[in-house]
Amino acid sequence: MKKQTERVLDGLKTAMEAELTGHQFYKAASKNTKDPKGKETFSRMAEEEMRHFNDLRHQYRSILKTGQYDFTTPRHKTHKKSGLSPIFSKEIRNRLKTSHFEVSALTIGMKLEMEAEAFYRKCAARATTPGAKKFYNELADWEQGHYQSFKNQLDLLKEEYFAANRFVPM
Repeated sequence: MKKQTERVLDGLKTAMEAELTGHQFYKAASKNTKDPKGKETFSRMAEEEMRHFNDLRHQYRSILKTGQYDFTTPRHKTHKKSGLSPIFSKEIRNRLKTSHFEVSALTIGMKLEMEAEAFYRKCAARATTPGAKKFYNELADWEQGHYQSFKNQLDLLKEEYFAANRFVPM
């Protein structure tokens, strides 16, 4: 096997592991949040991470078998988040003092999504075909969208959360 092919396969394996980690995290977050919209959102995020995993696994298998990416199968689209509060319901503001898990989940989710985006951008930069560049940039864009949703939600809650819990931001 060529060194370039091995590097691509290693990158795909790393990406698949990260997507599975995200899937498990979002499943746990969905189970543990008390916010109904948060449950729905984290559950959808878990599903999206699994779709990303399946897209990556498809490419891994194709490269292993043929040495080439296979872009004949349509990739899954990511759900677009909308609204002022993209993750949680408005009611979360009423229980901010006890929303430690939710705020932590947002922070961890942001970190996971930021790292995934950076990894996919690096893969896109190293890709040797236009199709591969597009594939990785699409994944990076999706992860960036996830990150932005978490950031928007955290920005909406952070000051009130700190005030409710008498935290002093660092």
